[in-house]
Amino acid sequence: INHVMHNGGLYKRPFNEAFEETPMLVAVLTYVGYGVLTLFGYLRDFMRQWKIEKCQNATEREEQKDFVPLYQDFENFYNRNLYMRIRDSWNRPICSVPGAKVDMMERVSYDYNWTFTYTGRVIKDIINMGSYNYLGFAQNAGTCQEAAAKVLSQYGAGVCSTRQEMGNLDKHEELEKLVARFLGVESAMAYGMGFATNSMNIPALVGKGCLILSDELNHASLVLGARLSGATIRIFKHNNMQSLEKLLKDAIVHGQPRTRRPWKKILILVEGIYSMEGSIVRLPEVIALKKKYKSYLYLDEAHSIGALGPSGRGVVEYFGLSPEDVDVMMGTFTKSFGAAGGYIGGKKELIDYLRTYSHSAVYATSLSPPVVEQIITSMKCIMGEDGTTVGKARVQQLAENTRYFRRRLKEMGFIIYGNEDSPVVPLMLYMPAKIGAFGREMLKRNIGVVVVGFPATPIIESRARFCLSAAHTREMLDTALKEINEVGDLLQLKYSRHRLVPLLDRPFDETTYEETED
Repeated sequence: INHVMHNGGLYKRPFNEAFEETPMLVAVLTYVGYGVLTLFGYLRDFMRQWKIEKCQNATEREEQKDFVPLYQDFENFYNRNLYMRIRDSWNRPICSVPGAKVDMMERVSYDYNWTFTYTGRVIKDIINMGSYNYLGFAQNAGTCQEAAAKVLSQYGAGVCSTRQEMGNLDKHEELEKLVARFLGVESAMAYGMGFATNSMNIPALVGKGCLILSDELNHASLVLGARLSGATIRIFKHNNMQSLEKLLKDAIVHGQPRTRRPWKKILILVEGIYSMEGSIVRLPEVIALKKKYKSYLYLDEAHSIGALGPSGRGVVEYFGLSPEDVDVMMGTFTKSFGAAGGYIGGKKELIDYLRTYSHSAVYATSLSPPVVEQIITSMKCIMGEDGTTVGKARVQQLAENTRYFRRRLKEMGFIIYGNEDSPVVPLMLYMPAKIGAFGREMLKRNIGVVVVGFPATPIIESRARFCLSAAHTREMLDTALKEINEVGDLLQLKYSRHRLVPLLDRPFDETTYEETED
């Protein structure tokens, strides 16, 4: 069933990753479901226009009807008529630490999710299957909390300046040296926001006359950074090495459009773990192609740092590769470290260049001191420099939880996407009505889950996304699995026929990649 990939010795360990095809009947019914919702949406818009139904959405004032419209009706059609039906599945307010269990404020809607009213009741001890708390460092007690509280009393909460002016603390210097040591690179730089680490640094690395080769499922921050850079962007199929190699060959043979000059730089953008698919990048093959065609590699380890590898050092360690083979190592502190911000690691020349030319470095306020201390303390715990084996035990516990949870879901008959070692576990729902139903039914059973639909996923690939944590006990997982099994039977979600289509064998259509030029 699973696709095991060794590929001529590039892989030092089995690489089990597969995606089961969508059953034809399910795909047809999903399209029919969206079609019915769309028809009813047009009917309700007609009724709103003629004042038969009360119009709740933002509209132009009567005296401005001849102006250029501020709100494009069709642009908001999906939000108004589809998303609004299941809006209660998102933005649920929690009022506790986002650990293995959370407390949630109860809310109700009396106008079909246009507005919410809080009842004043708190739903206690919901098992949290949605937060990116991979190693369980989101906690309000313990060494990390104590260290952060101590730094808060000494330095305060904010820095009120950029790193280049009055905001460069000794704590920031300590953090960057620690990150460089953790990653095994020459130097590193920390930023206050994970999203901006990508979107503001890629434009500093490439520009007009450069080529970016980006995975089709890359995060929005990578997409935004690529677009802001002004470089030409070409998309390769997700984790498809034949697609990537074809683009590299074409780029070298043909050069830039019209002039046929060689590209100034070719930069490959990939992620360690893809947060919607649960897949792991085929890094050994990407590095082999990078070396073969003399290009650069930018690796986003937002979800993989701390969550993969024997000692939590990410996807590079997971595959037993050298950090020197990755030109730009990016990651965030928001997930495995229970903090905020991001980092970039690499050669000293690269980091020195970014300190001068990166918008995030020059214009953004420095990281908050208590946040910095949270990162330092949690990172030292993972490295074992706190004198304990707690960090190593958490990494091992996460790996065990991941394999156990994935195996049990597959045995129940659900379609599960991604790699067997990925703590991001997508469970396919497909039909639009089942998105809201799954989230509500799980909440009734005191399980907090994240459900995802269009436009975050393809229109027929709606899913629930579980994120495993080292803080989850076996008892919690068994409770969650029991309830998921019940809801799966109730909503008829067990679509699996055990016909898995490995990504490597998916057909590649040469017309599917896009090209954007400035």
